[in-house]
Amino acid sequence: MSTPVYDVVVAGAGSSGAVAAIAAARSGASTLLVDRQGFLGGISTAVLDTFYAFYTPGTDPQKVVSGIADEVVAGLRAEDAAIDRPNTYGAGTGITYDPEVLKRVGDGLVVGAGADVLLHSFVIGVQTDGGRMCAIELATKSGVRTVRAAAFVDATGDADLAHHAGAPYEAPGEHSALQSLSTVFRMANVDMARAQALPKEELWRLMREAAASGDYALPRLEGSVHRTPQPGVMMALMTRMRDVDATDAEALTHAEIEGRRQCHEYFRFLRDRVPGYEQAILTSTSPAVGVRESRRIIGEHVLTAEDILQARRFPDQIARCGAPIEEHHSGSDTRWVYLDDGATYGIPYRSLLPREVEGLLVCGRCFSATHDAHASARSMATCMAMGQAAGTAAALSAAGATTPRALGVDGLLERLDADGADFGQLSTPTTRGT
Repeated sequence: MSTPVYDVVVAGAGSSGAVAAIAAARSGASTLLVDRQGFLGGISTAVLDTFYAFYTPGTDPQKVVSGIADEVVAGLRAEDAAIDRPNTYGAGTGITYDPEVLKRVGDGLVVGAGADVLLHSFVIGVQTDGGRMCAIELATKSGVRTVRAAAFVDATGDADLAHHAGAPYEAPGEHSALQSLSTVFRMANVDMARAQALPKEELWRLMREAAASGDYALPRLEGSVHRTPQPGVMMALMTRMRDVDATDAEALTHAEIEGRRQCHEYFRFLRDRVPGYEQAILTSTSPAVGVRESRRIIGEHVLTAEDILQARRFPDQIARCGAPIEEHHSGSDTRWVYLDDGATYGIPYRSLLPREVEGLLVCGRCFSATHDAHASARSMATCMAMGQAAGTAAALSAAGATTPRALGVDGLLERLDADGADFGQLSTPTTRGT
């Protein structure tokens, strides 16, 4: 079998990777998007149903992500498959959507941009030449396949390309406790009026009471239940699997099994003890457990909590974010730390560049950040913004026969601006998307 050659290969088709492939293909690069699932979207279609970080939380929400991300939302709204959800639980206004429609929207945008797609394919290795990535090795239904490219984007969430290429990274739990994993579940036949009338504080009180009774095993004593675009259907994000290294196959398998067990336990609690759920039925659990944190690369800049809380801006920033630090630690609650009302910080291009490996960009939740900073910037809208920057940079570097590290950032920012991305100029504050 001949070795396929592309300008850009994107590994991982989640929020960041799908957008990266769209951006690369629209920039004129021959592009391949690879994913281990049978559909695009990653966490956004396999687990969650709400985009956060499009807006800052606070008294006057500011929209801070645009560009290709807006096209994704527009595709959902065109099919009445997205609703704005108020800042009920603290992360800001969310855009709740139908994951099944999002799969088709993603298909249309990626294929429509001209990118090739290869699903059911796992990255099992990479090839380098003189410290520069030149190919990835995939395990596919057709056997092992090698794909060469001029530039690569690691959007795997677990920094799989960076790991195989020998780039430095912080291993899961190496210097700080890992954020917990969660499996979500959906219920139909819910009495929406009664369920939504219950304040979250009362829901949490009932949860504590149920756990104290000894009749329910509830490791997390808060969490969210919210409406979806479908009448009578609610989604619950309540489960918690603690201290799991999601890059360990056995540990991840155990978390998948435990997540489904917890989903049934929380559903039993809701049906037995919470108004509006008496006749509810459990319709689905997420086909994959939701991983918040695993490997994080060490890039040319490591984004820190100080960068976030001081609302720092950078000359090379390619996105901005105002989301709070939202840490799902191993306890029964969640730690929240907020920026000043309406403030945003920048994500520098350097945080997408792993040290010691050329020809590679990293975007999404495995980008270069500390544990606390990652707990803010991992939100899906921010990941889409990173993806647009990474895909565009990969295409530009391939076209210029250079590396992403050597790419002139001014040209990248000009292209992102022309393509409608909102990254917040350092010298002239942007008004786009507000």
